[in-house]
Amino acid sequence: MKWSLLADGLVVIHFAFTAFVIFGGFLTWRWRWIVFAHLPALAWGVWVEVSATICPLTPLENHLRRLAGESGYSGGFLAHYLVAVLYPPGLTWRIQWVLAAVLLALNAVAYGRLLWHSREPRTRIP
Repeated sequence: MKWSLLADGLVVIHFAFTAFVIFGGFLTWRWRWIVFAHLPALAWGVWVEVSATICPLTPLENHLRRLAGESGYSGGFLAHYLVAVLYPPGLTWRIQWVLAAVLLALNAVAYGRLLWHSREPRTRIP
């Protein structure tokens, strides 16, 4: 039971990390220090997407599932949990590169706005 709960908790963490990779650039609008955590996470997410690398959390989840007496799964986390949502049928390497480009473009918008507003002079409120 505890292994299954740990595996489920790891799935939640993995989903949260994936959401942070995708949308974390927008958090920098409010908390600028997040850029130092988000840029490495974004680089990792793009690398995993274009290199067909499997995130280390996936084998850990599978290991925890096996310890719990459950079966693991083959492939990566996104392929297992989010294929129907994020990936169209017939996923090819070209589509993966397009998805990586969309990820980068989305974050370019987020960071573009951050940079634009950081150049504006700040007004002091008396």
